[in-house]
Amino acid sequence: MSEATAPAPRGATISEGTPAAVPLVSPAYRRYALVILLLVYTVNFLDRQVVTILAEPIKNDLGIKDWQIGLMTGFAFAIFYTLLGLPIARMAESKNRVWIIAGSLTVWSAFTIACGRATNFTQLVLARIGVGVGEAGCTPTSHSLIADLVPKEKRASALAFFSIGTPLGGLLGLTMGGVMADLYGWRTAFMLAGLPGLLLTVVVLLTLREPRKQIVAQAAEHTPGKGHFGLTLKYLAKKRTFWLIALAAATQAFIGYGNAPFTASFFFRNHTTEIAALAAHFGLKSAGFMGLALGLMGGTAGIISSWVGGWLADRAAKRDLRAYMSVPAVAAVISPLVAMTALMNPSAVGALATLLVPALLGSLWYGPVYSSGQGLVPPHMRATAASILLFVINLIGLGGGPLVVGALSDFFAGPMGLGKAIGVRNALMCSYACAFLAAGLFWAARKSIREEMVS
Repeated sequence: MSEATAPAPRGATISEGTPAAVPLVSPAYRRYALVILLLVYTVNFLDRQVVTILAEPIKNDLGIKDWQIGLMTGFAFAIFYTLLGLPIARMAESKNRVWIIAGSLTVWSAFTIACGRATNFTQLVLARIGVGVGEAGCTPTSHSLIADLVPKEKRASALAFFSIGTPLGGLLGLTMGGVMADLYGWRTAFMLAGLPGLLLTVVVLLTLREPRKQIVAQAAEHTPGKGHFGLTLKYLAKKRTFWLIALAAATQAFIGYGNAPFTASFFFRNHTTEIAALAAHFGLKSAGFMGLALGLMGGTAGIISSWVGGWLADRAAKRDLRAYMSVPAVAAVISPLVAMTALMNPSAVGALATLLVPALLGSLWYGPVYSSGQGLVPPHMRATAASILLFVINLIGLGGGPLVVGALSDFFAGPMGLGKAIGVRNALMCSYACAFLAAGLFWAARKSIREEMVS
């Protein structure tokens, strides 16, 4: 990557051969900072997603229904995660972002450990709320920090690299959680998931630095702390592109978050004997096998998808900014068609293999969406804009997805009389069908993105 730079002061004249800006950080430090922030985001999603592979043993142990699993993994977590993200992002516009990230990391890691101490559904929900409270300070703050460290033309790639934490954390959460649940139980799996974050907090505090003072010293036009929520919201109200991509990404998140707690359950209920036989062949139990299979498949595919999405968007956008929306739009059309075929496959191996395609396409939107969200506002509004974007994405996606899919599963299984196996399959198919709506929204955003991009 080329060096991140601060913009020249307003009104400055730049002669030929004179640098337009002074480098903010060295390339080596920038790469290091991106790696550390990636690790933070990986732990973020490890702690968030480990519960999905543990859903079935938790359900059986505590005697709860699918809608309660959806409430625990989605709505209860998301409502605090999304609401608190706004004031924390406001704080990140003027306060030390490194300290905010470190504090958030400590809180959500401690509450992940607390999940393993829960003895009933209420305690578990409260612990998951605590995880959501902590994680609220991670993503908007990190987006703002990355946008200050990386030049505009590399921003989608950098944010796509950061977003690799989503599939990587999911991979580690599913594989570690499934194996640990089989060996020691779901409570121990939660406790082990929370430990890495506490260790990483020390690394963040000791090695990352807040670049804002350097930006202020180099760029007279930058005014930190002035991106008040009301002003940012008023500014964004006129940005048609922002709201279209927010709703499109929220729809994609609805599918991803909604399906996550029930994909393993789909295999447990529809391919019980085959999964048990496959697990035994590798010396595992069903939960451990599914954790490894879904984690490795989804994690590896998601990492590739996240990176390729950002790379494709940056490359194509050099010719036409509309490519930021074209890439996720096309992926959103193909993905559900293949996914529905997988859910109807009579073979567990065939279903797993076919689901690799939507897994490869499912994260292509990360880089283009998050980069566009930062580019549609001036620098002093970036953290707040990121929090508003994430508010919409997570309230609809994380808050509604698991709860709606769980409720649909119960409805198809009970009132419709289809049973638990067909119930969860039909619920997943309904969820995947929502991708066509996301595709339409991404495509509509192409009409205005070139005119509305400012930074």
